[in-house]
Amino acid sequence: MSEINSSNQSLTNILDKLGINASKEKFAPKETKDQLGQDDFLKLMTTQLQNQDPFAPVDNADFIAQMAQFSTVTGITSMDQSIKSISDQLSEMRIASTTQLMGHSVLVPGKYARPDKEGIISGVVDLPETAGNLNIIFENSDGQVLHQDALGMQKAGLVGFEWKDLPEEIKSSNSPITIRAFTGNVGDTGELSTQVFASVSGTSKTDTGVMLEVEDYGTIDPSQVVRFKN
Repeated sequence: MSEINSSNQSLTNILDKLGINASKEKFAPKETKDQLGQDDFLKLMTTQLQNQDPFAPVDNADFIAQMAQFSTVTGITSMDQSIKSISDQLSEMRIASTTQLMGHSVLVPGKYARPDKEGIISGVVDLPETAGNLNIIFENSDGQVLHQDALGMQKAGLVGFEWKDLPEEIKSSNSPITIRAFTGNVGDTGELSTQVFASVSGTSKTDTGVMLEVEDYGTIDPSQVVRFKN
């Protein structure tokens, strides 16, 4: 038994002299790194200094340039991490701010509207030119005219409108009202673009950011909201 141990010890001594370690730890795969750190950079620079041609040494300016480049890359990496952290925080803040809009009305491009908490339908008409007699028509889902406002002559720009005295059956109805606007100018039969107040029913987070769930309009980007009211 002692002879076997002696033989093993002698074999180990021979392998050590040859620079070979028979232990499993030596043959275990080493952890690889995808990026060079500051220590790796300094080791490479030291090796470069040790192995440079003594008759043609590397210029000091070259070493300074290498160090500056490494510092720049390190700074960019650190800045990228900081920006990502700030972006995550802004995303959380945006979720919190959009959640506060739930239950409120937001002004969005469209022509479908419902009475608000006060029983009023309101919105805005975008006039590309002066209207001789701006007409706002409110229709039900069957195309029947429920109400009509003649606002007279209006200059180009945004013009607000509202219908206050809605009948109770319309207030209690679960159907949106269709709004159509015309300039009233002779020969102009085209409809004008309108923006209406619609209720925010919820919010959702997507790959592109936080979105609003707006009644009758589905999911819209908060950037489409012109204004909001309680």
